Amino acid sequence: MAVLGFGAAAWQSAPRDEWIGWSRKQRQRNLSAVLNNARFLILPWVRVAHLASTLLALAARTLPAHWQARDGYRALLLETFVEAERCSGTCYQAANWVCIGATQGRGKRGDHRLGQVPVKTVWLYPLVADSRARLWR
Repeated sequence: MAVLGFGAAAWQSAPRDEWIGWSRKQRQRNLSAVLNNARFLILPWVRVAHLASTLLALAARTLPAHWQARDGYRALLLETFVEAERCSGTCYQAANWVCIGATQGRGKRGDHRLGQVPVKTVWLYPLVADSRARLWR
C-alpha cells in the first residue's frame, strides 16, 4: 500500500538550521536527533481517504521509540523535502508538519551553482514541545 523511509538528516539545510538557530558546533553535536523522511510513496491505485496524513501521524507517534530502541537515543525532530514543482505538501500540512521555507536547488553536495536540482520546500515536525531548545544546546 505505502512505503515510508526515514534516515539521517541532511547535513546542511539553511531553512532548518535557521529555524533551530544553532551554530555549526551545535549542529555537529545534535544533528543525529533529526530524522529525515527520505521516502514516502503511496501506490497510485490505492484510494483511501486521509491515508497519507494518517501514516505520517502514525510514524511521528511510533518512530521515536523505535529509533531509541535501535540506536539508543530519541529523535527530536523530523524533516522532509518536497519538490515544489511536483507536489504542494498537502499531506504533510494535514499531519501538522510545518513548512519553514525552500531550498536553493544546490543538492546534497552544496554545489555553488544554484538550480542544479529542483527547489524543494522544507517541512518539519517537532517530536517534543521543546525540540528547538534541545537541539540548540
